[in-house]
Amino acid sequence: MSHIKTINTPDAPAAIGPYSQAKLVNNTLYVSGQVSLNPTTKELEGTTIQAQAKRVMENLKAILSAAGATFEDVVKVTVLLQDMADFNGLNEVYSTYFVKDPPARACYAVKGLPRNALVEIECIAVINK
Repeated sequence: MSHIKTINTPDAPAAIGPYSQAKLVNNTLYVSGQVSLNPTTKELEGTTIQAQAKRVMENLKAILSAAGATFEDVVKVTVLLQDMADFNGLNEVYSTYFVKDPPARACYAVKGLPRNALVEIECIAVINK
């Protein structure tokens, strides 16, 4: 039987819809897509892809931490970009969080993102602690 736990932390923005920040199912963590919302102001942070990507990664880091995980535990990432021209700028920031053995990843350009964000990232982690 699966054990399912809802993960929420005030260190990442609250969900802006009917979903959880993350769900931990046994030892697999499913983190909802994060945009560059500041958890305190609840406003988008940054106007460049680099600034928004940094805020997104910090939001993911906070949720991972709340579940007892780190970026080293992440096995799959999905990135949504408003414009594929931001791919290299995203990678500048992304690569500073996944330094060694980065996870599998898909990256798509989409028509629009919540709050008109430039990037949204979700991830899956396996926690073996």
